[in-house]
Amino acid sequence: MGALEDLVPHGAPDTVDGWRAAADALLSPPCCPFHRNAEITSRYAWLHAQQPTGLKWAAMAAIASHHVRRVLFPFRLDADGTGWVDLPRSLSRSRILTEDANILREVNNAIYADICWVHLAYLSGGSAGTSALLGPDHDRAELLGAFEDLSRGRAVLEDDEAPASARREALELVWAGNLALLRHEQRVVVQPLFDRLSGPFARLASLGSTTTFEVRGLRQEVRYFTSFPAYSLWRGFPGAVRSRSVPSITRFEDRWRWLESTVVPRFRRLDGEVDLVARTLSRVVEQSRRSALVPCLVPR
Repeated sequence: MGALEDLVPHGAPDTVDGWRAAADALLSPPCCPFHRNAEITSRYAWLHAQQPTGLKWAAMAAIASHHVRRVLFPFRLDADGTGWVDLPRSLSRSRILTEDANILREVNNAIYADICWVHLAYLSGGSAGTSALLGPDHDRAELLGAFEDLSRGRAVLEDDEAPASARREALELVWAGNLALLRHEQRVVVQPLFDRLSGPFARLASLGSTTTFEVRGLRQEVRYFTSFPAYSLWRGFPGAVRSRSVPSITRFEDRWRWLESTVVPRFRRLDGEVDLVARTLSRVVEQSRRSALVPCLVPR
């Protein structure tokens, strides 16, 4: 992908629908779940590369989307010789966890549809541009405030003459904005779909929710590793006692405590390492590119 100006050659749209169409145009026509996932992962990585000082959410989203690819494995059972996955055929069969895998596919697509266009509008017109688009929409006040925070923080961080104290405050502002984006994503987009997941899948997902942010090397993997089950057993135990329920990754309150107190702080540490996020995203995009080399043909 090239510069933003190349993606909107006729000028920046001035409506939400226009920006949604611009985001949709970054994806190819209808394709199989694996190719669509690879495209979404790459688009998030591209967004982060346009403004790494501010768009931290996009980097986290690229890694999360890459993880979703692994959960789509039930669809491989219905791939033909060309690599095309017949989604309607897959969903028509009674197969354990196929419907759950499809819900995660919907989650990944829904997050992209909900927030990618706002990033494009922000890259084009800054927080003023997003304010003009989101201002009248009270349901998106959280998104608007998030982009205003990270915009103010980024402006200070990119000012070489800003004092150290101002830069520290600005960095916190940037992360506050990105944390608000993550909270919006999890609460507004993800949770309604997670509520549809089956009980067996919810339990499997809770046990298997771990990440190292795709770093390489044992020392790095240990440094950045985090696990929802381990967190729930130790730091999440008081909350489980109060709620009298077993922690579940599909429950917003349980998931958000883990994300806010463990996942995001570890990613912040990763982001502080020179070029480490860029190298990690480069590997993620390359893996997505290789997986997309298998032909994907829309059936006649």
